[in-house]
Amino acid sequence: MVTILDTVTDKPRPRHPEKAHRPDQDVMRKPKWIRVKAPTSQGYMETREIVKSNKLVTVCEEAGCPNIGECWDKKHATFMILGEICTRACAFCNVATGIPGPVDINEPDNVAKAVREMGLKHVVITSVDRDDLADGGAQHFADVIGAIRAASPETTIEILTPDFLRKDGALEVVVAAKPDVFNHNLETVPGNYLKVRPGARYFHSLRLLQQVKELDPGMFTKSGIMVGLGEERNEVLQLMDDLRSANVDFMTIGQYLQPTRKHHPVKKFVTPEEFKSYETVAYTKGFLMVSSSPLTRSSHHAGEDFAKLRAAREARLEGAGAAAN
Repeated sequence: MVTILDTVTDKPRPRHPEKAHRPDQDVMRKPKWIRVKAPTSQGYMETREIVKSNKLVTVCEEAGCPNIGECWDKKHATFMILGEICTRACAFCNVATGIPGPVDINEPDNVAKAVREMGLKHVVITSVDRDDLADGGAQHFADVIGAIRAASPETTIEILTPDFLRKDGALEVVVAAKPDVFNHNLETVPGNYLKVRPGARYFHSLRLLQQVKELDPGMFTKSGIMVGLGEERNEVLQLMDDLRSANVDFMTIGQYLQPTRKHHPVKKFVTPEEFKSYETVAYTKGFLMVSSSPLTRSSHHAGEDFAKLRAAREARLEGAGAAAN
């Protein structure tokens, strides 16, 4: 089959070309506990201007996060590096899919400048998947971390990385840059991977998180999933056990929201009571921190949660020391 690229006419490029011919999916009406107001505050506008003036991309906008109004009003943002086009085509994701452009060598300095201008105490850095790059973008992650450290040494840094599938040595480069929190999301239970996350491998992602602890036992690790994709409760509980076997410190659980009719449908809106139950069970399994609610996202309240995470580790270490004596 030959694909012809039209470089003459000025047609807008489809955001999700791989989904264009899929049948439309039904969209369930959102329950009252999942609705949020459109962002209009002064703080939101100021954050938006800082992001735009530094020519930055945020996952807040690209993924259509429902918490953007709250977070940007507080000058919180999750910066998405390595461009805005992803080489994967996950069925749940609203980030554009296609062939990415070249890496912006000025991006580390631009991100660092924005972090300083916003006065961030804690910053989250994520990226699209870059399967086209030899290291999956690992060195660029390290460069961004280094630039932030130089420009704003008091800022703590959380990274949310792709899986670096088949990128030997990439993980070591990122861990050596010493982020404060290493986050990589499993996204869903393994039984959903072929339908929801076909370009990824569940046990590879799990092993990635385990390797972070092997490389740097003191580094906080974090992972998150969405519910409402058709998973069963017992599958979520098994996933919790899998994360604990990898010594993951922090787990997030949030409601999947369908970006368009071409995306994977919402199978269920999980109630706040069910989210609370998941949180209770996760704590009994030994996580230092758990965030479980309909609007929980990986970077939502990340700064406040990082402070709680450090306090939880200190309390556990003190308890272990007291028990040993």
